[in-house]
Amino acid sequence: MSLVIAIDGPAGAGKGTIARELAARFDCAYLDTGSLYRGLALAALKSSTMLNEAAAIAALKPDLTDAAALRRQDVTEAASIIAVYPEVRAALLAFQRDFAIRPPEGKRGAVLDGRDIGTVVCPDATLKLFLTAAAEVRAERRLKELQTQNQHARYADVFAAIVERDARDSSRAAAPLTPALDAVIVDTSSLSVTEVTARCIALVENLLN
Repeated sequence: MSLVIAIDGPAGAGKGTIARELAARFDCAYLDTGSLYRGLALAALKSSTMLNEAAAIAALKPDLTDAAALRRQDVTEAASIIAVYPEVRAALLAFQRDFAIRPPEGKRGAVLDGRDIGTVVCPDATLKLFLTAAAEVRAERRLKELQTQNQHARYADVFAAIVERDARDSSRAAAPLTPALDAVIVDTSSLSVTEVTARCIALVENLLN
C-alpha cells in the first residue's frame, strides 16, 4: 500500500527527528515542509523584501542552498511570520501534495512534517501523528540546538520565542496549528527519542500488518 505519514506539532516537539527515523525505517522519502517556509524567509531577507509583503514573498523561490542559514534564529522567526499568509501557503501547497503522492527516487511512500500536514496538506494520510511537549521542554531543546551551532542565546529569550510562535501558529486564519481529528497525539515531554521512535514505529507497523 502507498504510505503517507503526516507529522504535525509545535516547534521543538521532535517532529523532524521522528520523521527522519520513520522515513528510513519504512523506505519513504522525507520532506521537512518547514524548510520550504524557511527557504522563502531566507530569500525574502536576502532580497530585502518586507515581511508584510505577502504577494511578493509568495512569488519568490525558496532558497534551500545554505542549510546552516535556514536554522538561524532570524530566519526561523521570519518563517513563522510569513507562514500566516494564505498566498504563501497556497504557493507551497501543490509542491507538498505532489511530493506525498509521487515520492521521489521510487520510494515506498512519503513522510512529511510540519504544522498543517494532517489537516490541510494530506488529509487522507495513512497515519497522522501530532507530537507535542511542554513549552519549557521545547525551549530547552531549542537552546541546546542553538548552542551546538555556536549561536549565543539565552533560555528566557528562546522560551519567549517559543510561546510567541505557538500563539501565532495556533491563531492564524490560514491552516492553524491543531491536531487532525484522527491524529494520534504523542507527548514527548518525558520521553527519550528512542521511546518516541519505538512508539511511532509500532503505530505504523500496526497499520501495515
